[in-house]
Amino acid sequence: MLFTDTVKEPAVFSRCFKKGRRIPGPGLTAFCFFTGRPYNAVGISVGKKVGCAVKRNRAKRIIRAAYQKNELLLPIGYDIVFSARQDINGLKSTSLDGFFSKLAGELKNVK
Repeated sequence: MLFTDTVKEPAVFSRCFKKGRRIPGPGLTAFCFFTGRPYNAVGISVGKKVGCAVKRNRAKRIIRAAYQKNELLLPIGYDIVFSARQDINGLKSTSLDGFFSKLAGELKNVK
């Protein structure tokens, strides 16, 4: 990923969940918080309600693949946390392309 770092600190996840902008999509929700850094920081949260470990790891792979494909659409300088929901199990990474174009449009309008 060109302009992306991973989020691993719990404080960053909490900040995105509490203060970030919530953008719902098919099978997931994105929480975005503007930081102004020269890169994006991306985290993925998948709870046990999604399913067993195999389904949770597949959900992470789907989100990661869709993000890598659409990374250049998104503006730079955000912490983005993707939270998967139960209905992500039937989706493919190509079905999230419309969500990422919607996400890019909403992030360009708000800082």
